Amino acid sequence: MSERLRIALTKGRLQDKSLELFESMGLDCSPVRNPGRRLIHAIPNYPLDAVLAKASDVITYVEHGACDLGVVGKDTILEKGGAFYEVLDLDFGCCRFALAVKKGSDFYGTYKTRRIASKYPNVTRAFFEGKGMDVDIIKIEGSVELAPILDLADGIVDIVETGATLKENGLEPIEDVAQVSARLIVNTASMKLYKSEITDFLFRVERKLGEQA
Repeated sequence: MSERLRIALTKGRLQDKSLELFESMGLDCSPVRNPGRRLIHAIPNYPLDAVLAKASDVITYVEHGACDLGVVGKDTILEKGGAFYEVLDLDFGCCRFALAVKKGSDFYGTYKTRRIASKYPNVTRAFFEGKGMDVDIIKIEGSVELAPILDLADGIVDIVETGATLKENGLEPIEDVAQVSARLIVNTASMKLYKSEITDFLFRVERKLGEQA
């Protein structure tokens, strides 16, 4: 293999889980775990270079061909979209989008236009369009749970893992919107240009995921 592939990894928990997966495949990820001031990290025993980035930037780098592959959450894919191949569900970073409201409130029992707060307006819009419902969507950058408490919104659409934060703030999930997990994405041109290299990497990932299942 002569061509070195470049993979963008989402910083944080998905990065840690990605490195655990790669190390279980036999890849030496020590340069990524000890990055220093370097921005691109070469895997010494496999033709792969890693770039650490924010989730939305992972999609941008892969879509525009700056990176051949990327690991990013399905939540970011659903919200941001983009032109790339979504090739593997990596089965970590698992959670869900859910619609949550004040405990005891009758969200669907009114004809008025509901106000929904979310960090993910596109996901929220697609969900309610699928129901044929008109809603007012309010984009929130911080703690979205505050919106119903302050009567800014009738409900929220947000990532839910355990539901503990919702419960502590008097909210409850009433409907799942979408399941979320980490996905491996591939640049469309890279899939053709470096087919053998990418196929080899995907085979190694799939084999390890199969062993772990």
